[in-house]
Amino acid sequence: MKILVLAPPMEATGGIQRYIQTIVHSLREINGDRNVQLLAVPAEPEELPDGSAALRTTVKGKFLLSSLTTAIRWRPELVICAHVGVAPVGRLIQRITRAPFWVILYGIDVWGELTARKVDALRHAQRLLSISRFTFRVAADRHSLDKSRAAFLAPALSFDSSQENTAPTSTADRPIVLTVGRLAAAERYKGHDAMLAAWPKVLQQVPDSHYVVVGDGDDLPRLASRAKELGLGDSVQFRGALNSEDLRTCYETCRVFAMPARTEFDSRSPRGEGFGIVFLEAMAHGKPVVGPNTGAPAEFIRSGEHGLLVDPLNADELAQALIYLLQNPNLAHQMGRAAHDWVQEQFSYSMFCARLREILKEATSNP
Repeated sequence: MKILVLAPPMEATGGIQRYIQTIVHSLREINGDRNVQLLAVPAEPEELPDGSAALRTTVKGKFLLSSLTTAIRWRPELVICAHVGVAPVGRLIQRITRAPFWVILYGIDVWGELTARKVDALRHAQRLLSISRFTFRVAADRHSLDKSRAAFLAPALSFDSSQENTAPTSTADRPIVLTVGRLAAAERYKGHDAMLAAWPKVLQQVPDSHYVVVGDGDDLPRLASRAKELGLGDSVQFRGALNSEDLRTCYETCRVFAMPARTEFDSRSPRGEGFGIVFLEAMAHGKPVVGPNTGAPAEFIRSGEHGLLVDPLNADELAQALIYLLQNPNLAHQMGRAAHDWVQEQFSYSMFCARLREILKEATSNP
């Protein structure tokens, strides 16, 4: 089967780009390199005076022309739109060539208001490939989508199968809690403020505990100032952005990973985790996780088995979960080991490939 993948700009290194790289790599393994073409929007959006970002009209036109030319000349049997932003192009190709198209759904990209052209594309897609059931439910309710067209393909940690089935390593002899995530004012839903609010209560019960925050962004100065206001001193460390080796060390030395991300359904600017792959990364390192009891992460984190799920708006509940795991290192290690085994079993690249193969098979037999 000849498959054309239409993608947003791929110069960035975010979770969406990683997912697209994984699915393209998998499609080429399943279908052969020559039968899979990737066309990405050729430039990143530019910042506008009001703080928003948008693609130049010339960039849009160049991508549209390239996509239509490739579709007409190459005649793909399936077009996969790797973001709702390029879905109208897939819809146009369908009208011209009759090739079916899919759209990949991630989270906030499809939770809020969309243009009429994007909604039309979602409603005419043969499959809506969602990274979580939660993401699809929110999008389907918002845009009146046909639930029978849903397919689910959770992210894989890596498309290097040689990294699978590795045993976790740990030097977590100190009560360290870790959070990894961008410190952006637009992403305060991730829960850094909730962690800082809970931390004084943690220190009362576990005085030698430390909270390590990895990530950079425009909200870092405010968060550092907030930690100072709370008198948290050296118990909170902001490490900034780290290279892969230093990040791995942080995962290995922490006892608990925590990110009490909340989900907000404002129609114009929804916020929340469409999946939460950072939890998988922590679990793969053999760490118990503290996450939200609502939203997408609650789909794959089993509370009491892989860690604890809490109300992300309840600082007392969050603090008690952290204290419980810090004061019970043997239990924390046991949960971390179970989390590691779960990730290796369910979220490996080989499992990703197997699921994608089944989705392709089902779609071709039931167009």
